[in-house]
Amino acid sequence: MIIVAVVSTKGGVGKTTLTANLGAILADLGMRVLMIDADVQPSLSRYFALQETAPHGLSKLLMSQTASLDCISRVQLPPEGIDASRLPKLNPHGSLDLVLSDAANRELQIWLDDHPMRGAAFSNVLRSPVLADAYDIVVIDTQGAKGALQDAAILAADFCVSPICPDILSAREFISGTVDLHKRLEPARPAGGIPHLKAVIYKLKATSDARMIADTIRTQFLDLKGRVHVIDTAVPDAVAYQKAATAQLPVHWVDPTKASQIMHKVVWELFPNLQGVYSTDFMEHDAAMDDSEPEENQAVTPSLRRVAK
Repeated sequence: MIIVAVVSTKGGVGKTTLTANLGAILADLGMRVLMIDADVQPSLSRYFALQETAPHGLSKLLMSQTASLDCISRVQLPPEGIDASRLPKLNPHGSLDLVLSDAANRELQIWLDDHPMRGAAFSNVLRSPVLADAYDIVVIDTQGAKGALQDAAILAADFCVSPICPDILSAREFISGTVDLHKRLEPARPAGGIPHLKAVIYKLKATSDARMIADTIRTQFLDLKGRVHVIDTAVPDAVAYQKAATAQLPVHWVDPTKASQIMHKVVWELFPNLQGVYSTDFMEHDAAMDDSEPEENQAVTPSLRRVAK
């Protein structure tokens, strides 16, 4: 099992959207995925429709230190009311489940504040045999501010992912916040330090200023001794992501061309072992293009699969 924490020291950068779309495309690649909403503002809990809603959520999962199945809800893709005949089916080998946030009542935060090994408390329950046997990847959406819950999620993770908006204020906040994060949590995990952080340039606009700032962000982390890496693939500021959220669908289903291609590349950089694995929508769209194009066009137009590589 791989545990990934999606983190940001600044709100409004697309953290929840990235978490939801990562979880969905990983499931569509055949992975058994558990998403965890560890934000006091439960945006991820509302992102997708639910087929089954568990009676409990994150508080019971952590505070009981028991991997109880009554804390796990099942995501419904596509949601009711959507014409499923026009959409691909989720990969039958994958699954997408969710632990709902119920942390707004502060009880969990107080419990973690008093817990001497908060990172271990999160990690131990996630790596228990019940969950380790049921899931390949856990993706945790964290709160966009300092706190015991964010710290616990980071310390439990194998690596972290952080979206960065390529504007100067967001870039400065990310750089200072990341340096502060390392200083604050390094003593709490002396064995291997805090997890490696993989940053994703997010909401990239098609302007020279945005591209210049993105390049600046990449060069700023050379002095962190490789602990922060900015991946090559940038996620553009595209309307498809808003449409997907409104429809409660993964963006790679809503835009099976560019957005799907981008999300595949992001996943392949974050999880190199999945390089060359494709979602069902990608293969169906590629086949449809090859079938529908005139033979002379097929000879000169590379398929999406070849472009993605």
